Amino acid sequence: MHDLCADLRAEYDALAALCETLTPGQWQHPSRFYGWTPWDEIAHLCFFDETGLLAATDADAFAANTRELMAQMAAGREASQIARERFGHLDGAGLLALWRERYAKLVHVLAARDPRDRLPWYGPTMSARSFATARLMETWAHGQDVYDVVAVRRTNSARLRHIAHLGVTTFGWTFVNRKLPVPEVAPCVELRAPDGSLWTWGEPSATDYVRGSAEDFCLVVTQRRNVRDTALEYAGAGATAWLPIAQCFAGPPADPPAPGVRVVAY
Repeated sequence: MHDLCADLRAEYDALAALCETLTPGQWQHPSRFYGWTPWDEIAHLCFFDETGLLAATDADAFAANTRELMAQMAAGREASQIARERFGHLDGAGLLALWRERYAKLVHVLAARDPRDRLPWYGPTMSARSFATARLMETWAHGQDVYDVVAVRRTNSARLRHIAHLGVTTFGWTFVNRKLPVPEVAPCVELRAPDGSLWTWGEPSATDYVRGSAEDFCLVVTQRRNVRDTALEYAGAGATAWLPIAQCFAGPPADPPAPGVRVVAY
C-alpha cells in the first residue's frame, strides 16, 4: 500500500497546487462537466474523502452516514447539492485548506491498512487497494475538469497506470452495469505512457485492440472525453462496443459527453 498511497497523495497534491493558483472568479467559473465549478469539484472530492475516512476508520459511523445520505438522495437531492450545502460557508481558499486536511488523514489511514482489508462503500465492500485506486482515479478525473476551466494542459505521470488498469479491468463491468451482453473477446490494450514506454494488457492482436496514449484512454474511461475526440485507434467488436460507453467508476450507467462537448483548446 505504501507505493500506491504515495501516488494517491501525489495526485491529491498536484490538484491542490493547481487550485492554489485559482482566482476568485475561476473558483466559480462553470466547467464543461455539467456546469460544475472548480469549487464544486473540490467540494465533491472533500465530501467523499470525509466519508472515505469514516469507511476506513469507523464502519458503524459510515453505515449511519450512508443511511442519511441515501435518504436525502431518495428524496431527490443530488450529492453535489448536499456537498454544496455542507461546505457552502467556505470560499475557495477555505475549502482547499479543509480538503487538504481531510485527504492527508485519509492517505495516512489507508497506508497503514493491509491491501486486502475490506472497506465498506456504497455498494459492495472494496479492498483497501481498490479503494485507494478509486480515490486516485476520481481525483484525477475531477481534476481534469479544473484543468479544463483554466485551459491548462496537465503534465501526467506514471500514476496514470493505476487509472488505465482500472479502465481495462472494468471492461466486462461496463456491459454488466448496463445489462448488456459482455463481448466474447476483450481487446488487447496497448498504451503509450507519459514517459514514452508501452503499457499492455492482454495478448497482442491485429484484429481486437485499443491503441494510443494512456492520457486519451483515461479520459475516455473516466468519461471526460468522447472517444471520437481522442486519437485512440481501436478495432474489433469488443473495443467498438466498449469505448463509446466505457465507465471505470462505480454507480449506475452514465453516458460520456457528446463529441466536441468537452474539447478544450490549450
